[in-house]
Amino acid sequence: MAKKTVATLQKGAGKGFAKVIKMVKSPKTGAYTFKEEVVPNDDVKGYFKK
Repeated sequence: MAKKTVATLQKGAGKGFAKVIKMVKSPKTGAYTFKEEVVPNDDVKGYFKK
């Protein structure tokens, strides 16, 4: 699945977007999960500040 997303982002208008992966800790179990999103390049730094 990741290969398809990355390949799509490398063509045409997709160059204005980036796939970001954020590690989030669960408050219940304490286990870490990964949250993946596709965001515009301008919003990448703001995404990690949340």
